[in-house]
Amino acid sequence: MEPSVRLIPLGGLGEIGLNMMLVESGDDLIAVDCGLMFPDDELPGIDHVIPDFSYVLGKRDDFRAVVLTHGHEDHIGALPYLLREVHAPVYGTPLTLALAGERLREHGLLEEADLRPMRPRERLEIGAFTVEPIRVTHSIVDGMGLAIRTPAGTVVHTGDFKLDPSPLDGELADVARFAELGAEGVLVLCSDSTNVDRPGHTRSEVEVGHALAERFRGAPGRIIVATFASHIHRIQQVLDLTARHGRRAALLGMSMQKNVAIAAELGCLRVPPGVLLPLEDLTGLAPERQVILSTGSQGEPNSALALMAAREHKYVQVAPGDLVIISARVIPGHERTVGRVINALYRLGAEVLWEDNAFVHVSGHASQEDLRRMLDLTRPRYFIPVHGEYRHLLAHARLAQGTGLEADRVLLIEDGMGVEFTKASATAIGRFPAGRVLVDGKGVGDIGAVVLRDRQLLAEDGLVAVALVVDATGAVVAGPDIATRGFVYVKENEPLLEELRAAVLATLGDRDPEAPRDRDALAARVRATVRHFIGQRFRRKPVVLPIILEV
Repeated sequence: MEPSVRLIPLGGLGEIGLNMMLVESGDDLIAVDCGLMFPDDELPGIDHVIPDFSYVLGKRDDFRAVVLTHGHEDHIGALPYLLREVHAPVYGTPLTLALAGERLREHGLLEEADLRPMRPRERLEIGAFTVEPIRVTHSIVDGMGLAIRTPAGTVVHTGDFKLDPSPLDGELADVARFAELGAEGVLVLCSDSTNVDRPGHTRSEVEVGHALAERFRGAPGRIIVATFASHIHRIQQVLDLTARHGRRAALLGMSMQKNVAIAAELGCLRVPPGVLLPLEDLTGLAPERQVILSTGSQGEPNSALALMAAREHKYVQVAPGDLVIISARVIPGHERTVGRVINALYRLGAEVLWEDNAFVHVSGHASQEDLRRMLDLTRPRYFIPVHGEYRHLLAHARLAQGTGLEADRVLLIEDGMGVEFTKASATAIGRFPAGRVLVDGKGVGDIGAVVLRDRQLLAEDGLVAVALVVDATGAVVAGPDIATRGFVYVKENEPLLEELRAAVLATLGDRDPEAPRDRDALAARVRATVRHFIGQRFRRKPVVLPIILEV
């Protein structure tokens, strides 16, 4: 039988985040990344979204490893939820494993986790696969692409990447190795699609440093820089500029403090001597000597930047003369929350710079010309665009066809759509379980569509609870008592609630004596009456909760 390999995406193909790709051959199964996605407004109360691990759990005896490309949450954040269910080694570069280890520590899983470091060009034998990490540049240190040799041929997975010609640490993307693989023969390339709609080349991280240097030179007072806590090179440049201009810096946000400590310990970050101070000490200096490195670049409600904007931060009060630099890309879906924070900062008198009005950020993802170059380097037989919404995947598929790949060799797939490859063929193999699993507190997967719909209804129209006591004949002996949340303010609407009580009593008084007297039937009657009354009067549809007690 001809050898084959299956690629099964569980996340990241159809959305931004949730990245996880399964590679399967015979009795061996590995995962590339295991990421989460942060919820949007359509998922009220949800903390995280993680992939559906059903297929992996069904083949737990064949599951060999997770190989991580880099340490962003959308690539490592779901690891604790997977490792609760299966015990498998996790491979990654030192910073990636350190960040993943912190997540596992938070879940009480670090001691039993099998974390194995990997290095560029060092081959790993994992079941039927030989996995070779290949250095790429990205917006986090220690990013890797992967060459996965399988019985059917070589699969190249770029991870998240760009081709930065002048990275801050001097660690260039290993273009030569990608070219060598292309010469040897690549069966299928899976390449990052996030920035496919941006023409040209992605600019270098060093260019951001030059732009920030101009801002530091011209700032009359305190500088507040909000960026991702994982962007170690951006943090390095801010710390270097702080020292160069005779300022001192403080770190705001637990993730910022943890990541700086981890990166410094691993040698990925060099903190200039004496530049970091506790926040309480920093605020005692003159404003023109202060720099604050903060989380909250996406406007998260409880982040340090959002608290400052709302005047709710314990130590920092934004004032006229402050310069706030949001040095990060606004993730799609976060525009409104970021906009609210920016408006609030302006109202406090600060000057605010962000991607829309100043050059203060470069992306960590390849633009169109870099994506074409990756295709030219690897010369794959087949191509699968990964990491992006459907529009990104489609645009990347069209770009690949524009480089000369035939249409039948470009495979546009989404989560759960598997493809089986042999040395000379590619075949779609149907659907695999790949739904989104919702995490709410300690609950994993226990929140479904019905509960989400209830939460949306509660948010939109509120709740009306009607409590009453009935006797064995169904006659009302106490109540109804009516309480509302998010519908009307009770103290200002007593006449209305009296009308509603009268309507409930009337409908129960008109009940057919021969009708069932059980609580469910009475509750249904009360619910229908309240809904009709409110619908006629207000054209609203609150959640109605009858509470029937029998004596």
